Amino acid sequence: MDPMEAIKATFFQECEELLADLEAGLLALSNGEGDGETINAVFRAVHSVKGGAGAFGLEDLVKFAHVFETLLDELRAERIACGEAVIHTLLRASDVLADHVQAAKGVAPRVDDARSAGLVAELETWIHGEAAPVPVAAEPEPIADEFGFTPIAFDFGAPAEEVVAADGWRVTFRPHGRMYANANEAGLLLRELARLGPTTVSLDEAGVPALADLAPEEGCIAWTVRLDGGVSEDAIRDVFDFVDGDCDVEIAREASEAPAADDTTLPPPADLDIAALLAAATAAVDATPAPESAPVSPSPEPAAEVAAAAPFPSVPAAAPAAAAPAAAPAAVAGAAPQATIRVDLERVDRLINVVGELVIQQAMLSQRVTESGLARSSGIAVGLEDLELLTREIQDSVMAIRAQPVKSVFQRMPRLVREVADMTGKRVRLVTEGENTEVDKTVIERLSDPITHMLRNAIDHGLESPEERIAAGKPAEGVVRLAALHRSGRIVIEVGDDGKGINRERVRQIAVNKGLIESDAVLSDDEVDNLIFLPGFSTAEVISNVSGRGVGMDVVKRSIQALGGRISIVSRPGHGSTFTMSLPLTLAVLDGMVVGAAGQTLVAPLSSIVESLTPRAQDVHY
Repeated sequence: MDPMEAIKATFFQECEELLADLEAGLLALSNGEGDGETINAVFRAVHSVKGGAGAFGLEDLVKFAHVFETLLDELRAERIACGEAVIHTLLRASDVLADHVQAAKGVAPRVDDARSAGLVAELETWIHGEAAPVPVAAEPEPIADEFGFTPIAFDFGAPAEEVVAADGWRVTFRPHGRMYANANEAGLLLRELARLGPTTVSLDEAGVPALADLAPEEGCIAWTVRLDGGVSEDAIRDVFDFVDGDCDVEIAREASEAPAADDTTLPPPADLDIAALLAAATAAVDATPAPESAPVSPSPEPAAEVAAAAPFPSVPAAAPAAAAPAAAPAAVAGAAPQATIRVDLERVDRLINVVGELVIQQAMLSQRVTESGLARSSGIAVGLEDLELLTREIQDSVMAIRAQPVKSVFQRMPRLVREVADMTGKRVRLVTEGENTEVDKTVIERLSDPITHMLRNAIDHGLESPEERIAAGKPAEGVVRLAALHRSGRIVIEVGDDGKGINRERVRQIAVNKGLIESDAVLSDDEVDNLIFLPGFSTAEVISNVSGRGVGMDVVKRSIQALGGRISIVSRPGHGSTFTMSLPLTLAVLDGMVVGAAGQTLVAPLSSIVESLTPRAQDVHY
């Protein structure tokens, strides 16, 4: 494989993880469980996707992620309240961002331009409509860069109180042109440094050429940042981790010293705008009389006349609780990340096959030794018992490598729930439990379709409309529960709702009308409930995009049975229904019972054996 293609494939693998983190963070905010660090984590996920996409020239993905990221940055700075409406917009934006990733990967068609543009307009409405108006000076004319930053003018106020660190850090930061080409922003990096603690920032415009010689795609501005000594060097380097190689960064310890006269002191800010920095650099260029002349600092004119030349805003310090370092989550958590390696799935499958053959050979060898009549106390028999224990341990270890958490399936379901809820006009909240329950990869790959069908049924048939729920004394928002757990060596998946339950009289009548049962058939409640699994059965009165064809639950039952599982229903009229799927943990290696019949030796899977007994002669009938 071409090295660039291999790096690109790794980027898309990381995108899957970042999108999962994005979805989890937004859902936490939606449920009222998030905080400032959750917003930071969501922002980092979108920013990482955008940065990687810029490196590979994925323009559509970069443009959408940039607007998405801008709104998240407004939320981080608390200029926009993190309310229910904006979170709903962010959830839909995460769906479109995932579609852009899949389209860039080549596994999905191009994202509909109208849909993407409509959501971009909605995001920009939040960005500009909710933000407080900021006065802009008439002269000079503000400059908008190629990424669409909106410059903000600031007054020269009284100099901020200098921050002097007893033993601090001196960080020299000079971006290269390729850093901007990869859709990264110097302003965001400076802002992340400012979140680490009291910061003093100096702008170095010495490298800015005359306007006629200025190359807009190159970096010609540098910054010197002084940080408090209480910050670790690793935390500083983490800020520049994603732009490693795209800029020059020097980090050095320095003793206490006062800032230079033209330095601007910056307390820990809630925001830092790169547009203001560009305005300052432009003022310096305009003041340069000739290419060979030294750059001239902005003239100290009255504030009202040179407001646009102010290099940094003067903003109050952020509250300590909201200033958690976003660039060093591992340091905050106080735990080192767990070491992992990426292995091709083909290699794991080969290992599984070899271990499966080893288990079979060990079982055959034990069977032959038993048939030979050797005493169980003999050395060979004892050695075979040790081999069996060792083989079982190898099998369990290898199966643990192949096992994956069902989280990968569960994370696809919130989007499905939102889409079905919008189509049916219902308000639905999805609650998931046991996302880290592990099961064999083959089982996971075949779980998605049954769970999808069951969730659609729970929303369309199980939950009532908001008006019906209120009339019944329930909250307008229905709850659908998706849970996974281990039980008796199997994985159990439960899909439940708090809706109206199964209308058994109606189910029975539909089955009679369709000729599925006789009109005088005597059925228990459980048997009536299981009628919904019959082919062609549907309780929908109108065929829609969600249901009505009579193939959903029939498909679910056949899919579960094909996996060696079973499905059951518990329904309480007026309180909801719960569907329970019980599945084997793995399909790669199955335990079996050796059975002899008519001179033949057979192996029956234990999952297919309900009961075993030794019949008496009188119990056998021919």
